[in-house]
Amino acid sequence: MKKLLLIYLLPLVSLVSYAQNKNTLEQTKQNAIDLKAMPLIGKVDERYQSFNIEMCEVIGGDFWIPYELVDSVKKHSNKTGFAALKWKIEPINLYDKKLRNLASALGPTYVRVSGTWANGVYFQNNDEPKLTSPPNGFKNILTRQQWKGVIDFCKAVNGKLVSSFPISDGMRDENGKWQPQQVKAILEYTKAAGGEISAAEFFNEPSHASHGDAPRGYNGDQFAQEFSLFKSFVAKAAPNMTILGPGSTGEGGILPSGLDLSVDQLLSPSPKPTFDVFTYHYYGTVSKRCLGAQKPELALTADWLSKTEKGLEFYQRARDKYDPGAPIWLTETAETACGGNPWAVTYIDSFRYLEQLGRLAKKGVQVVMHNTLTRSEYALLDQDTHNPRPNYWAALLWNKLMGNQVFDGGQLEPGIDMFVHNSKIHSTGRSVLILNTTEKATAVTIPVGATQYLLTADELLTKKVKLNGSELKLTTDGNVPPIKGKPVKKGQVILPAHGIVFLEFNK
Repeated sequence: MKKLLLIYLLPLVSLVSYAQNKNTLEQTKQNAIDLKAMPLIGKVDERYQSFNIEMCEVIGGDFWIPYELVDSVKKHSNKTGFAALKWKIEPINLYDKKLRNLASALGPTYVRVSGTWANGVYFQNNDEPKLTSPPNGFKNILTRQQWKGVIDFCKAVNGKLVSSFPISDGMRDENGKWQPQQVKAILEYTKAAGGEISAAEFFNEPSHASHGDAPRGYNGDQFAQEFSLFKSFVAKAAPNMTILGPGSTGEGGILPSGLDLSVDQLLSPSPKPTFDVFTYHYYGTVSKRCLGAQKPELALTADWLSKTEKGLEFYQRARDKYDPGAPIWLTETAETACGGNPWAVTYIDSFRYLEQLGRLAKKGVQVVMHNTLTRSEYALLDQDTHNPRPNYWAALLWNKLMGNQVFDGGQLEPGIDMFVHNSKIHSTGRSVLILNTTEKATAVTIPVGATQYLLTADELLTKKVKLNGSELKLTTDGNVPPIKGKPVKKGQVILPAHGIVFLEFNK
């Protein structure tokens, strides 16, 4: 009887074994990398990966309360509604050695200093004590000392300065006509201090003008007329400064309501605004602070990771309609608006961070500026200690390995996403980024040996990240540790569940 059972079971076992081997073979074929079949599809700026420091951080203002402190702060505050989600922060110390060291390791970059607080800022262009209150028509004050800190920081970290200018009532004369005096003052002081504003938007997020301190009833006709005055002034005062715009956000079904002026309303009136570089901002949704519905369980879904392309497509169409041929930059982006979700500080958001860089490079975006370097949950660094968060380590590896040439590497199995650039280390090499967003390990077949930089974590919602099995930490003196790869031979490379690997090929 046992012999008969064995006779019947052997073919079944063989079939199961054959099916498993066939599945493994098909997966291996599907996940095979062919370095010779990767056409060049584009190039990005050498400062493609860049970051923001909010004007609010520079001058000290109201910014997002950390989640763990929201309830306790509310108990001692009389603020209500949206304002109750923010608290007073002190100006950032841009001379902090640790901060500079960590920012330098991401260079070269653009350093964008802008945000809502830049729209109502008054530049106090003297060395006298800071005014006790801003002049009429402005909401806050930027001192020479604070702006010098920005200029010196950019020099120290190999960053080119990007900014925007005020739009509040104080920018106009008694007849309501826009005046360039504040723009002139900050441009002249920047030059005198040995700096340069490499590029600038007219003002921050005209799509949300009323939220951003624009005059009451501000409309597209005013934008077109005032932008024309601004552009004419800059042509003489700062001819080498790249004019960016419009810097709109949230359209195309990306963010909930709150839009004041659509891109059509901004760019249709005469004289028609055109820019050296067409810019937009992108947040996939609002955070938990602002009653957003995003959840950690959705953070690795194809819908969430690809949503950045949907945001781009809307503004690419606008660019093609109103400013055809202009390069396109994403000048502000992060996990979610309103400071980010609690899990933006964890490993799970590194997938979104890297996928966004990879996807947008393939779609023609030239620069991506993350918001922020070191403030709130969506920052690359902890705001109090400046210790790296998982996204910082992801950014560091991107900067070390991924060059400015973009290749089409083809498709791997569903849930395994691949992005290919030229190598920053080897002139004829390739850097391949592969992300396993699934709960199962997979195998990738490589044609030649490579150097592996494998990011993993013990759990998705952790702040601790490992490189090739060892936890990434700063050195005892607060510097970035040596980032060393691991040699792997040609053939199968195993990518763990929820693993991220950079493979460096020298040719």
